[in-house]
Amino acid sequence: MRALIMAGGAGSRLNLGEKPLILINNQPMIRYIINAFTAAGCTVVVATSPKTPMTQNWCRANGIDSYDTGGMDYITDMIEAVTVLEETHPLFISVSDIPCIEKDIIDKVCDAYISSGKNACSTWVPTDIVTHCKGDLAYKTKIRDTLSCPTGLNILQGSLISEPQDELQLIINDPRLAINVNTPTDRNAAEEFLRKQGRE
Repeated sequence: MRALIMAGGAGSRLNLGEKPLILINNQPMIRYIINAFTAAGCTVVVATSPKTPMTQNWCRANGIDSYDTGGMDYITDMIEAVTVLEETHPLFISVSDIPCIEKDIIDKVCDAYISSGKNACSTWVPTDIVTHCKGDLAYKTKIRDTLSCPTGLNILQGSLISEPQDELQLIINDPRLAINVNTPTDRNAAEEFLRKQGRE
């Protein structure tokens, strides 16, 4: 399965340069996500934007396929990339700021998606394990009586990319998906978590 990693965000709240290239334990954050999808057997393409020219250069220098979107917004850029890549099969769409993700999580999402028979799959974590945001979550909703927030890891049907898709809402109670790096506090939490796991 192809994995499209959305890496067009400037990361203004972090104020540390282009968000995908922010160092987490001396590695560009996007490297953790790429490594996880590669380990899961996915073909990785990184979607950059005019806000992330250095990320596009980094991809080129590291032999990673990339596509430079128009940089309009997340959804528009995603649709543009999938359309230009002529992807008609299911594919992973992932944010570039969940550095604690690993192969087994990707495998779990893929298996659940296939078993569901639905067109799409969105992944969520219970809000009570998202401790680094101190409850100030950008979006949260109840899914089967569990207050949850999105992780930014999804599967979509490429041929239906411009349409609403019937989706499995998969709740994963795993702290590795609960760290989404948007602030310096989030970055520190990711670094500490990865150090404790021996993944520096």
